[in-house]
Amino acid sequence: MDKSGKKKVMVFGTFDIFHPGHRSFLRQARKFGDYLIVVVARDKTVKVFKKQDTKNKEQARMRMIQKSALADEVVLGGLGDKYAIIKKHKPDVICLGYDQKFFIEELEEKLREFELDKTEIFRLKAYKSEIYKSSKLKNKLFLVDI
Repeated sequence: MDKSGKKKVMVFGTFDIFHPGHRSFLRQARKFGDYLIVVVARDKTVKVFKKQDTKNKEQARMRMIQKSALADEVVLGGLGDKYAIIKKHKPDVICLGYDQKFFIEELEEKLREFELDKTEIFRLKAYKSEIYKSSKLKNKLFLVDI
């Protein structure tokens, strides 16, 4: 907990096409604490790890989440050390998406390294993933654009 006594929850994502699945993810995460920090993946990071460009630039993706009013704070992930944002904000809880796979393998080790071994990690449930998954929505949008 921070100095104000609030339990901080942190989530990570690209949030390229902000859809009901993302809203569900943020609502689920909010239940784990009092203050929700959403870390938005950088455009360059997405290009390197997902091997594709985003439809929406990082600033636009941040604004979509801010406008949703589901997060208390929306920040960009780091371009260098991807775990530095965790060290900076010291969350009590980290919530992962049901399909989140990048930067997970070292997460527990990094939490110990940052002396955040009391930080809990939860993997959240999918919300109609057969419909609301950004990669599926992008394909539909692409087909409509042709």
